Amino acid sequence: MQEQFGHMYHDVLRQWQAEGLSAGTESFRIQATDYIAASDESGLAKGSYAGAGDVLIWRNDRDNWIEYEVEVPETGLYEMTVRYNHYRDESASGSSTYRPATFSIAVDGAFPFREARSIRFPRYFRDAMPLKVDRFGDHMRPQPIEVERWADLAVTDREDSYGVPLLWKLTEGTHTLRLQGFSSIVLDTIAFGPPEALPTYGEVLAGYPAANPSAGSEPIVIEAERMHEKNEVSIQILSDKDAFMTPKSDGATLFNGVGGNRWNDGGEQITWAFTVPEAGLYDIGLRVLNNLQSNVTSYRKLLIDGKVPFQEMLAFGIPYDNKWQRYILSNEERQPYAFYLEAGEHTLSMSVTYAPHKEVQVLLEQAIQQLGNVTSDVQMLTRGEDDPNRTWDIEDNFPEIPEQLRQIQEKLHTMSELWIANNGRKDNNYQSLRTAISDIQDLVDRPNQIPNKKDTLAIIQSKVASITNQLTKQPLALDQIVLVPHGSDFPRMTANLWEKATSGVMNFARSFSEENQLSDNEEGVLNVWMNYGRDYVNLLQELADQYFTPETGIPVKIDLLPREELLVLANATNKAPDVALGISEGKPSEFAFRNSAVDLSAFEGSEEFIENFAPGSMLPYYYDGGYYAVPETLQLKMLFYRKDILDQLGLGIPNTWHDVYEMLPTLQQNGYNFYIPTGEFLMFVYQNGADFYKEDGMRTGLDTPEGFTSFQQATELFSLYGIEQQVPSFYQHFRDGDMPIGIADLNTYLQLSVAAPELTGWWGMAPIPGYEGELGEVERWAGGNIGMLSQGLGGFGAGTPASGAAGQSSAMIMKKSSNPEWGWEFIRWWMSSQIQEQFGSELEGFYGAEFRWNTANAEAFVKLPWTPDELDPLLEQWRWYKSMVNVPGSYFIPRELNNAWNRTVVDGMNYRSSLERAVMNINRELIRKQSEFGYRDEAGNILETFGLPEVNRPWEGVDRYAD
Repeated sequence: MQEQFGHMYHDVLRQWQAEGLSAGTESFRIQATDYIAASDESGLAKGSYAGAGDVLIWRNDRDNWIEYEVEVPETGLYEMTVRYNHYRDESASGSSTYRPATFSIAVDGAFPFREARSIRFPRYFRDAMPLKVDRFGDHMRPQPIEVERWADLAVTDREDSYGVPLLWKLTEGTHTLRLQGFSSIVLDTIAFGPPEALPTYGEVLAGYPAANPSAGSEPIVIEAERMHEKNEVSIQILSDKDAFMTPKSDGATLFNGVGGNRWNDGGEQITWAFTVPEAGLYDIGLRVLNNLQSNVTSYRKLLIDGKVPFQEMLAFGIPYDNKWQRYILSNEERQPYAFYLEAGEHTLSMSVTYAPHKEVQVLLEQAIQQLGNVTSDVQMLTRGEDDPNRTWDIEDNFPEIPEQLRQIQEKLHTMSELWIANNGRKDNNYQSLRTAISDIQDLVDRPNQIPNKKDTLAIIQSKVASITNQLTKQPLALDQIVLVPHGSDFPRMTANLWEKATSGVMNFARSFSEENQLSDNEEGVLNVWMNYGRDYVNLLQELADQYFTPETGIPVKIDLLPREELLVLANATNKAPDVALGISEGKPSEFAFRNSAVDLSAFEGSEEFIENFAPGSMLPYYYDGGYYAVPETLQLKMLFYRKDILDQLGLGIPNTWHDVYEMLPTLQQNGYNFYIPTGEFLMFVYQNGADFYKEDGMRTGLDTPEGFTSFQQATELFSLYGIEQQVPSFYQHFRDGDMPIGIADLNTYLQLSVAAPELTGWWGMAPIPGYEGELGEVERWAGGNIGMLSQGLGGFGAGTPASGAAGQSSAMIMKKSSNPEWGWEFIRWWMSSQIQEQFGSELEGFYGAEFRWNTANAEAFVKLPWTPDELDPLLEQWRWYKSMVNVPGSYFIPRELNNAWNRTVVDGMNYRSSLERAVMNINRELIRKQSEFGYRDEAGNILETFGLPEVNRPWEGVDRYAD
């Protein structure tokens, strides 16, 4: 992580403690309405909200700040508590956001520690109950409902990774406090007070009343799926067919638990409500499943009525087991902890924590940074070239390199000891650390070989970085929470052999049910196959039953298409559906070539309907004068940049490729670089005025001056200008700071928004660079991936089809449909702005912001919860969206361009000679496929041409949605 981030709270707190700084002893507060300055007062109002008076209503959708003056009575360390509510504008159109509010908090114009850059103000939700069932008798995932209430937030880091509130150093006197962010919020008070001293279990036990419930009292059973409240919509209930689950599935898909990998991020909290019939001491047991990370202990924090009862409940670890287990909250001697509860209503909360591993996380980050420094130093020494004949004297001439490796090795050794102490057993993470230690020792023992061991350094870095995910992710599934009188026996919580056998037979029989088969298309019903997940299918089925069928009278049956390849097999066996959804952008044309798809342009109203989509997004579905699908989702290419690093370097956001060339020396001289996806050809081809085909579509159009220029630029950026050829994860490099700018799709936006909270407010999006056209406008043409990445880039969120295909997903009508007119009505309804907006909003409600639906309907797109700072560049880039037309044999174009790129960049072949070879091979394949489909006779003479559509002007239709 770069220095400009500042020090972590872990290090700052240690420094304060070393200075002998003590805790403050007095409490004081600020009324939120008493701000002294603001960046934009037009969004601020003082008044009443949700039953509270004299509060500050902050309507905010851009990067704004408010500032307070704080009078501190004495120097010390203080906890901060903010009383807040989330602002809801009932009059605003569009979808509400499910994101928590995020603000940075600065004291006297500076961040005291890195974590202060991103403070999370959670929203609270409950699942809509009772659960609905689908036509198979299976539960449907419930929609989250936001709980409107005031909350008192004891300010922690975003993931609550320390387990306790952050402390703030305030000296006696006057200070300024600044809150800055993009979110709307309502603030009541900001309070400071002494850190709360949490007692140990022994201290709490000594103070318990003597009362104890009757020994024969019935256990209090809390069903985990019946959540009272959760602080993230991404926390989801689950269905498990284990024989002892409650309720028992009996072969159906019933939601009977919660969590798994949908409850694994630090700070994610679930609250349950329960009633205690009799005051006294109770033991708590859990029926849990921790089987997703082999041999890794999963940690949770427990709260009763909103408070951690004693220190031992800040983090308790549930060991790995591949089966459901009974876990009783107990001490090291396996003596159950007693919890005193008064008779009446209570809440029990559990939140994800990885606080026991915080020291390991800190050392891990330091080790990764140092490894990056060593790699950079070696790269500079060797200039990226291996020369086995060169003799090095590293210890004498560059002693800092082996010294840094020794420091890294020491950190890794400490990490391995800490990990085994907290995890309780050896696992893959421990083994990765030990092998990394051994690999470093080999380098230290032979320092003069280090310049020729860049691959070894990369392997070490990869091993160490691989620990990060399992360190910060703490998955756990929960079925029941059981409370019994202290000292009483817990009921049985695991299935016996007979129960397991019976359940296994039933689940096996269920696997042959109608729900899991695609062969049973119903007569008199519109059969739709959807290439997304089961929850997507259920959601669309519910929308169709609620809106489409009542409006049109057309009954609809939507089934899950597990794999796109099954559509080809179904079509060959005359069992194809009427409509297919979520199909990758290259497939509809393949069906069209073989007369297996319906021309949508032949339907009444098609012209007006198609005008709702960017003309460039319709190109992949054109064939023989018709359009055989429409896009459902798009993957816009955007320029991502780190504001802090570019500002530090004095660099602006590049508008053209000439700007990129000019900024590259400054970036690279300071140890940074620009990112471009390897083998990205489409934007260079279109931005240079070239095309992939001649006008008639019978040959490639890359053998033109513009085509050669575009290929030269696409290769020289790597071979001449020093762009990295292999980047495993731009997101990670962008987050770490060594690639502060680059081109990527919206999956990167989702990753940064959800998984890089510390960068909130410190990065931005802009349209990609382009070339200035004849009219003076910068042409930024880009579209789906044509190149190395086109063969299976997985999606981070929900906007990517289940097949993992990059670019667009699409909707099409099969030629063998018995109801093509019904299919046309359904596609028009499905891609309407109203349904696309509702589908996207509810999908995000199920899973969170990482499942943003990248709809191809621009009107629906703008109504999803984008901020104006995000939406403006997205719409500008949408104007220049242009994908590639598919013709028979077009699959050879990305293949041969990849081969040509490798010959030029990797093997050093002249770019022109390399592209000429690719053009020859492409034309040969195009001619062969044209003969196969009847466009040429046996002698190779042209019988018919394609006559491809042209898109050479930006789409003006999106302008009506821009500000």
